[in-house]
Amino acid sequence: MVQKDNVLQAVLAERIFDGFGWHDNAAVLIDRGRVQDIRAADNVPPDCARQQFPAGSILAPGFIDLQVNGGGGVLLNDAPTPEAMREIARAHRRFGTTALLPTLITDTREKTVAAIAAAKKVVGDDGVLGLHLEGPFLNPARAGVHRKPFIAKAEMRDIDWLLALADAGHSMMTLAPECVPRGFVHALVSRGIRVCAGHSEASAEVMQRAIAEGLTGVTHLFNAMPPFAGRAPGIVGTALSDPRVIAGIIVDGLHVDPVSVRAAFAAKGEKGIALVTDAMPTVGANAVSFDLLGTNVSVRDGRLVTAEGTLAGAHLDMAKAVRNAVQLAHIPLERALVSASRTPARFLGMDHECGALIPGARADLVALSRELAVLATWVAGECEDGPRQ
Repeated sequence: MVQKDNVLQAVLAERIFDGFGWHDNAAVLIDRGRVQDIRAADNVPPDCARQQFPAGSILAPGFIDLQVNGGGGVLLNDAPTPEAMREIARAHRRFGTTALLPTLITDTREKTVAAIAAAKKVVGDDGVLGLHLEGPFLNPARAGVHRKPFIAKAEMRDIDWLLALADAGHSMMTLAPECVPRGFVHALVSRGIRVCAGHSEASAEVMQRAIAEGLTGVTHLFNAMPPFAGRAPGIVGTALSDPRVIAGIIVDGLHVDPVSVRAAFAAKGEKGIALVTDAMPTVGANAVSFDLLGTNVSVRDGRLVTAEGTLAGAHLDMAKAVRNAVQLAHIPLERALVSASRTPARFLGMDHECGALIPGARADLVALSRELAVLATWVAGECEDGPRQ
């Protein structure tokens, strides 16, 4: 169903979560791609175009994913183009993701510059909000599948070419705070670029310095960083204890134990945790393997691994991340939904535009079954069917 000009839509479900609370037997009213109101089902204007979902269904804000390497058989590093970014966004939309940051992992300077240029052209289309640069200023000791020859130690002069990222929508950069000079984080943040710590061995002291400069996030908490210890809290301890930091977390049951997921929610609440997928090209595609910068990666028992068994991103979509948070980590559904929508929107400074079903916000929604399978997804009021699960 695509909205016609000046035709008010009403999408009805047994339960609606608006990002803050629940509405039973209600409808979301959509006017020209924006949320007009949420009201009781028996109070819907008679001239609305109506779409009714079955008993047990749920409407919620569309999911927002801050870390998407690929989807639909496309890997951004293979083709850092506007077309690739659109294709990735379309592949994830079937799984309830209405907005995302295509993510480029550490690569050559030429590819990184090309990705920034592509994001500037495509931002605002198909739910692409900006670009996530994961690297190249990482700690080689925590490289994971990032290719070490492309990892670099930052110098202040690198700010000059990175500032183009400020014109690429709501973009962000993951770096190792111990591998950049003092003032580097501040220079990025002062231009509107969000900065996260990741692939790092930063001490709590170094993290606090970076936070003072404006760092506000941690990329895939618990992964590619030292474990928390009583006398060495490091990134994990800082992230869990500092309310200024929003931590992304991969809830696939593989990257992080469900007990650790529950501990993170207990420490920070849903306002401090953003569900992310770290998705690779296999999501939304039939492929069971792909080439990642010269390394073969395959799906084995739900894991994406190299021949050596190293995890390489995730075979995960946001709907499954929400289900896992609820079913594996026993997070209440409404808290998982906030972490999948309103929290990432707030991290990007877009919480008045998306992430919640509030009057004036873009009408980005997902309809879920009782089992939390995707029934349909809307972007700016335009609806398409979800996957058959």
